[in-house]
Amino acid sequence: MSQTALLSPRGSGWITVRDPRLRIVAALLFALVAVSLRHPPALLAAVLFAAALAASAGMRAPDLLRQLLALEGFMLILLITLPFTVPGSPLIAVGPLAASQEGLALAVKILLRANAVVLVLLALVGSLEPVVFGHALARLGVPEKLVHLLLMTIRQIHLLHQEFIRLRQAMRARAFVPHSDRHTWNSYGWLMGMLLVRSLARAQRLLAAMRCRGFQGRLYLLDSTHWRPADTALALGFALFLGGLTTLDRLT
Repeated sequence: MSQTALLSPRGSGWITVRDPRLRIVAALLFALVAVSLRHPPALLAAVLFAAALAASAGMRAPDLLRQLLALEGFMLILLITLPFTVPGSPLIAVGPLAASQEGLALAVKILLRANAVVLVLLALVGSLEPVVFGHALARLGVPEKLVHLLLMTIRQIHLLHQEFIRLRQAMRARAFVPHSDRHTWNSYGWLMGMLLVRSLARAQRLLAAMRCRGFQGRLYLLDSTHWRPADTALALGFALFLGGLTTLDRLT
């Protein structure tokens, strides 16, 4: 993959042309404000805004629902169990257990907070390429070693996945069919072992290649993003919206 492709925005919509630093900071501030909201009207407004932001980022509804599936499954368990663990006015009784209205209200608030935060993260940060995300973190003042670790980890995960696919294809070429027997588990054990050995060999080759190119432990920022007046206007508008959310929460 070329350097231009790695540093280009991913996704569609007006959000992709905004400065990555603005998107990261805006997502962080929104998450902090969302988790501090206490009343349903403000939480519902935050969720609607997050959903509109995700739609404006070019995220299709089926893809968005698929990404939220794991979260909603956990939230469903929370909605079922939390009312039975919070004392308060009984809402429904199941044998000796009683679900409280306060517990249900708390579960709904947690559900709204979680969905608002995840939707904004998917819209603002999830549409960033990993390399662009790493460069933006470096420009925000994150220590270079942490950015190095992030970028190298992302690269190695991609290489490990490719190596895993090649090993699986080699097993299938040798007519391997998984079953619930000792041979299958031994084969998977050898697969994991070879994956670790080859990942170590790839890491050593990567280190040698970096040294041959004069790597001295310094991160060179190759992105060409610039802060524009439109980014300033959007940041001010976003700050006003967050202030409005906080005010709405205090008035309700």
